[in-house]
Amino acid sequence: MTILITGATGNAGGAVVQSLAEQGIPGRALVRAATELPAGIEPAYGDLNRPDTFVDALAGVSGIFLLSGYDRLDELLANAVRAGVRKVVVLSSSSLDGEPTNAVAAYHHATEEAVRASGLAWTFLRPNSFMSNTLRWRDQLRAGDEVRVQFPDVAVSTIHPRDIADVAVRALQGEQDSEVLRLTGPVALTPVEQVAILAEALGRKLTAYPMSRAETHAALYASMPEPYAAAIESFFGDGTIDETSVNTTVADVTGRPARTLQTWVQENRALFG
Repeated sequence: MTILITGATGNAGGAVVQSLAEQGIPGRALVRAATELPAGIEPAYGDLNRPDTFVDALAGVSGIFLLSGYDRLDELLANAVRAGVRKVVVLSSSSLDGEPTNAVAAYHHATEEAVRASGLAWTFLRPNSFMSNTLRWRDQLRAGDEVRVQFPDVAVSTIHPRDIADVAVRALQGEQDSEVLRLTGPVALTPVEQVAILAEALGRKLTAYPMSRAETHAALYASMPEPYAAAIESFFGDGTIDETSVNTTVADVTGRPARTLQTWVQENRALFG
């Protein structure tokens, strides 16, 4: 069994690489350039938007960890079928709990539908926001002790990327076929509470500045294309998705509790330096 990991240098894909390596499961990390990989994981050079660049990397692959929203997906899936791939595990989104009418939900929905139509076995992972999203405050932390937080009163049960990865690896070994798995962290925390956890772990007296809805709106539209800013504001400002609720899916699949934000911060303290 060999697993092809797309997004292998990102948060989720990188965590899948770690989980596979720790469990001694062979993997191929799809990368564009040479990068350091753990033992048992080999590089496969190519561009996820250009499936023709890594056709040969599908030989002997039993499963693919697939990111949503890339070009020429039908071509990639057809290549996978011809190569004898059995299973695709898609990193999808909690946004699909509602109607896929915004920019974020739309590209995840399109990916899920293409995989359903491919004839391959599948599992769709729909996680909450990642704990690693706290890195969006890194520049502010380097500048001072005040952190401006958006949607300050909205609690989110953020999830450790390794929990997503551990569930993905179980699915890639043949479990949870044809299942859609909502994945949450162990507890819902407001951004203000998340900053307090960072402060304790970093040994700093941090203050969270609660941004108003108008301030948040302006910041979102200044930092990303309008359709995506509108989607984020709808999710957390208007409550069109629920990332507050906590479920036991991680524990049910992996047999251990979901990791805490405190654990993630301790593991990644150096990134805030």
